[in-house]
Amino acid sequence: MTVEGIGGVFFRSRDPGARAAWYREHLGIDAGHDAIWQQQAGMTVFAPFDADSDYFAADQQFMLNLRVTDLDALAARLEAAGIDVERRPDWETEYGCFARVHDPEGLPIELWQPPAG
Repeated sequence: MTVEGIGGVFFRSRDPGARAAWYREHLGIDAGHDAIWQQQAGMTVFAPFDADSDYFAADQQFMLNLRVTDLDALAARLEAAGIDVERRPDWETEYGCFARVHDPEGLPIELWQPPAG
């Protein structure tokens, strides 16, 4: 018997309705208690980091990483909506391209476009 995948991501929120709406509007994730988000099959990295890692903000216990198909188009759409998108040349790697945004309550979200093939 093995685990087949992640069945949900649950986190506390000061305004769950507004936060769920933000994820629906900007990232296309059907979020909320009664919502089921049908995602595409693909790679998932499940990795604990050292407590003092600087890979994401020290005041956050976790970072959400979302696989995307067209990082440039998504970044442009988010920026047009007034959302800051952080991109760095060193985030274009053999593992794919990455960008960072934060949800309305400051949760870091890493957008990841895996390499083709």
